Amino acid sequence: MTYEFLLCEIEENVAVVTINRPPVNPLNTVVFQELSTLFDVLDADDEVRAIILTGSGEKAFVAGADINEMASLDLVGVNKMNKVSRTVFSKIEQTTKPVIAALNGLALGGGLELALACDLRISSDRAKFAFPEVGLGIIPGGGGTQRLQKIVGQGIAKELLYFGDMFDANRALELRIVNKVVPAEEVLSAAKEWAKKLAQKPPVALQMVKTAVNVGGNTDLESGLIIESTCFGNAFSTQDRVEGLQAFVEKRKPFYTGR
Repeated sequence: MTYEFLLCEIEENVAVVTINRPPVNPLNTVVFQELSTLFDVLDADDEVRAIILTGSGEKAFVAGADINEMASLDLVGVNKMNKVSRTVFSKIEQTTKPVIAALNGLALGGGLELALACDLRISSDRAKFAFPEVGLGIIPGGGGTQRLQKIVGQGIAKELLYFGDMFDANRALELRIVNKVVPAEEVLSAAKEWAKKLAQKPPVALQMVKTAVNVGGNTDLESGLIIESTCFGNAFSTQDRVEGLQAFVEKRKPFYTGR
């Protein structure tokens, strides 16, 4: 399948998805629709065990939503666009495979919301971040107000959302918005290194960890422990669990099949 604004390459069980709307890769309705379709395809593909999401060029991961499209919409139209974006970000967050954002440049507004929907984030040392929406008379509508505060806490989240100031990769690392900062030329290779390591791990166990963290993080402790217990049982019932424990006993590298 071909896409107007997305590129996808699959190698060694890792899919690299590139948003390709140079120079700054803004998100519009077509990009959201294509991301939705492609992530459905990748989630259903057993050969894909990890996904990298990045932007084309060196200037931007995603420098926000397409303002030209938004400015032409009335309330009904923008609510429809907002619903599509929120649905796509949730789909990426809930994808059964681990998703790594390779932040090669600017991640602003909707671009930062997209990054926050991914499991892990590796940033270029040249990347810049911001939620500039308030300065445009709007607010983030793709989950940014919710996902951000779960990472940095309400006080810092309000600071970043209220002022909309740009901050650099080191600040993002300090706030735990990103997991790792690397030189600009190493962003994609670093993401591939992580993705290939994840691709060798038992897929069901990874899926259960992701479910336990994502779902459990949105509930109380007791409910979260029940969710964890269920996920533990699901992982324990797999053939990969048998292989993992046997390989440990035999002091060899395990071979996981996702069964």
